[in-house]
Amino acid sequence: MHIRGDGAGDPPARVRDALRRTFAAVGDARTGAARARTAVLNQLLLCVIVLFVAALALWGTGAIHRSLFLSGVLLIFAGGAVALLVPWARIAQGWVLLLPLLDIVAIALMRRSEPNGGLGLLWAFPAIWLALLGIFGYVLQLVVITGVYWTLVALEPVRGWEYTTFLLPIVTVAIATATFVGSRRHAAQQELLDRQAGMLSDALQRAQRQEELIIEVLDAVDFGVLRVAPDGSVTMVNEAIGRFQQSIPGFGVRERALANAYQADGTTPLPEQDRPLLRAIRGEVFDNQIVWFGHPDERRAAITMTVRRMRDAFGVDNGAVLIARDVTAELTALRARDRLVASVSHELRTPLTSVLGYIDLAMDNLDDPDAARRNLEVAGRNSERLLEIVADILAASSSSRLSADMTISPEPLDAADIVRASAEAWRPRAAERAVSILTADVTPAPVFADPLRLRQVVDNLVSNAVKYNRDGGEIALACSTDEQTTRISVRDTGSGMALEDQRRLFERYYRVRTDIEGTGLGLSISRDIARAHGGDITVHSERGVGSTFVVVLPATAGAVVERPPTVPDAVGGQ
Repeated sequence: MHIRGDGAGDPPARVRDALRRTFAAVGDARTGAARARTAVLNQLLLCVIVLFVAALALWGTGAIHRSLFLSGVLLIFAGGAVALLVPWARIAQGWVLLLPLLDIVAIALMRRSEPNGGLGLLWAFPAIWLALLGIFGYVLQLVVITGVYWTLVALEPVRGWEYTTFLLPIVTVAIATATFVGSRRHAAQQELLDRQAGMLSDALQRAQRQEELIIEVLDAVDFGVLRVAPDGSVTMVNEAIGRFQQSIPGFGVRERALANAYQADGTTPLPEQDRPLLRAIRGEVFDNQIVWFGHPDERRAAITMTVRRMRDAFGVDNGAVLIARDVTAELTALRARDRLVASVSHELRTPLTSVLGYIDLAMDNLDDPDAARRNLEVAGRNSERLLEIVADILAASSSSRLSADMTISPEPLDAADIVRASAEAWRPRAAERAVSILTADVTPAPVFADPLRLRQVVDNLVSNAVKYNRDGGEIALACSTDEQTTRISVRDTGSGMALEDQRRLFERYYRVRTDIEGTGLGLSISRDIARAHGGDITVHSERGVGSTFVVVLPATAGAVVERPPTVPDAVGGQ
């Protein structure tokens, strides 16, 4: 994935400034802590060595000026106490110079007490310390130690100036020089490391921001992204994959088998070794492998998956990326289109053949007006059936449910008149199967609706009740009102429906039974009409008992309809 280098991943200026201040504070704290640590360690080390030297000197038999010697030792230990008690990290660096200068004076007293004891070598310790403090400390130790030493030599009455007079200053300067150079090199390396740490921190901030940006982008898309590492483990999934996993147990999980997984035809079980994830782990590359999840008789999902291999900068295989996309709606629409074409071909052919046949019979029976009229009536009913089919298809093909095809013109009506008219129109068709249409419970009920659209809804419900009823069954129609809403119910004694069929009943092109004529559009269009009026249609069905459809509409222009509870998002048609 390409990330633009336009600075979108850089931290804001105030964040960078805060980081610099943080690093500076950390550097200052580290410098202060190092200064305090150096003061304590150097002074305590000198105290230990002086303690050892004092023990040897005082217990020995050589000539020593004890008062001067003890004065120097006490000064050394006083410096140790100061090194332990003073908070060097919180005071200026210059004050630290006082300790090595105090040590130089103390060592001078000790050497003065015993000129031939070699105690001048102890000046190496303050020399090292001063050299660690920078160029000023280096020059200061050179001047002070050399000056003090030569002053002591000059005060000695019997010793003259010889090469040993210069040996101690030279050794001290050499030690201090080595220390100074080493400390400068260490400081340069530390500065380089600090600079690199700052650069790494900035790079880390940019990398984290880029990672967050990639994650945000991947989580925003509606297709799943799953990364497979070279060892076959799943290292990254986006939110879409998480949604798939919630509805499809085992999806994107290597160790878990998939249940009810089918190939692209939707009926052939998918072999475990052909799972897209396992194919990706094996190193295969493929495009748009369609897998159906869910039993064919249940609500199911279709996922298409594509796998691409990834390679690093050296061309070595770096795993794979699996892209998953939900194509259930697309495939369902394609299948619905195919079913619609087949259904419409059959539905149009049957009444059209009947129309032509009965017209021919009427032409042949012109000398028998009654027979010709009966034949023409049958042809007329089939012609009306053709008009219904065409009207349903045109309504379903509308791009918007509230477009011109769904325009309504409501007016105050009596729902009972609409229901009785529909019952009279369908009684001849019902009589062919000895189905009774009962209207005893149809009572006057005001309704604010479009008369043509309401008649279309009632006709569709009564038509379905006739088609899906048993021979010799009955259909009970009823109207009722509470002055706020009006209910129109159509109850049949047919075979009823399963709960899964009720959930999908109002989907376009969905049909509970394919052995009965129909396009699967009537109920979907009827519910759209009811909802366009501000109402709704609900259904209650029981296997072996029958089905009851209830249309709820506003009774008056100002009435508000509260939609009754329905089967969860029931959407389809018989």
